[in-house]
Amino acid sequence: MSRLFSKAVTLALLFLAATTAQAQQENSPPQKEPQTPSGTLDGQGHDESEQNQLDVSLQMLTHGEARIGGFDASESGEKDMDEAYFIMQRSRLTVDYKRPNLETKVIAQHKGIWGQKGQGSFNLFEAWVKLSKNGLFAQIGRQALSYDDERIIGPNDWAMAALSHDVLKGGYEGHGHKAHLILGFNQNAENTYGGTFYTDGAQPYKTMLTTWYHYDFQKVPLGASVLFMNIGMQGGEKGGKGNKAPHNRYQQLIGGYLSFHPGNLSAEASYYHQMGHNEHNTKIDAWMASFKAQWKINHQVGILAGYDYLSGDKYFAVPDEGAFGLVQHNVIRGFNPIYGSHHKFYGMMDFFYVSTYLHGFTPGLQNLYGGATYSPLKNLSLKATYHYMATATRLDVIDMTLGHDIDLEGSYQIMKDVRFTFGLSYMVGTESMEKLKRADDDNRLRWGWFSLNISPRIFTTKW
Repeated sequence: MSRLFSKAVTLALLFLAATTAQAQQENSPPQKEPQTPSGTLDGQGHDESEQNQLDVSLQMLTHGEARIGGFDASESGEKDMDEAYFIMQRSRLTVDYKRPNLETKVIAQHKGIWGQKGQGSFNLFEAWVKLSKNGLFAQIGRQALSYDDERIIGPNDWAMAALSHDVLKGGYEGHGHKAHLILGFNQNAENTYGGTFYTDGAQPYKTMLTTWYHYDFQKVPLGASVLFMNIGMQGGEKGGKGNKAPHNRYQQLIGGYLSFHPGNLSAEASYYHQMGHNEHNTKIDAWMASFKAQWKINHQVGILAGYDYLSGDKYFAVPDEGAFGLVQHNVIRGFNPIYGSHHKFYGMMDFFYVSTYLHGFTPGLQNLYGGATYSPLKNLSLKATYHYMATATRLDVIDMTLGHDIDLEGSYQIMKDVRFTFGLSYMVGTESMEKLKRADDDNRLRWGWFSLNISPRIFTTKW
């Protein structure tokens, strides 16, 4: 049923895109091809004498952190061991070539920690080619995906490795419409025998089908998106028998996102629902909703407020085969924001949906927040945000309140390709936070960080 639904959504989006493009073309008067003294222009406005462009750029990102408190209490019983200090670095080399109807990009990436034994990790973060014509496009290869506010699908650029996908992406963009179809199929090796069992790969999913449609209204500053995902998760064991035999289970996500930007006010809202089954064949029925508003009072001062609700479980989720001593329930109600840029939401300290609750338990989250921004100088911006955190589920023996978090952030643009950012966070946790996250018993969690991002374009040419 889910496969038929996804195909229907895809066909509907492609039909809408094609109809819109045809209508716009029929209603437009014929255009004469413009000419310039230096040469003629092609149908897309490119100077035919300079149809090729090559850009080479670097990124050197240095990031340091100091963490005090908030770690798993089972790691060490000593107070002075509940701390961490380190500096990380990410280096990227980007080569981007484009000409009319064709673009290809390769981003080589290295990440590591200062003083780390060995060479850190090196990989290709992106490597893709894109063909396009008259608003239609097809892009294939490893690529970072970013949709709407990146709550569900985003590159998660805060993480040093970031997040990219090996997919085929195609669709149409034009006249206010954007329709995308994404297809992914993951495998560990070039299997010539032994089936297609997939585990411990670059992505947790075996297959992914995603359709996304966005429309920007012309007469009002409103944008609306609809997202549908069908994700195939690999379960069982390679060569397993019975209920441990290899199998694929499919879960779906459907929802929408709205953005409204009238003048100095901006508002965003979203709702998503998850269903289907996880890799253990446990039913999923979870949802989330969010709202955020910002008002720029003047060119220096702004205020913001918002609320996130992610549904949760009352007991531990247990597979069909069961587990001794745990209360079993046959429906997972803990929402999973899957492949989003989680650091942008739920507090800067990343206690939620970056790190998990104890034993993977998911009682959900309520995040009520408010804050202000201030720009005292041209290149300097400051931000302060307060978060009230609570579980979404009312538990039997634990209070719902998890704690109060204050995040302070700053950013200074040193020059056009050099930016320095920094932050301080302080959280007063409750007894519930201690029990669910196994944080230290003083419940006062501190975190400081800085980032120096240097990203110059070192070479560009046209011919």
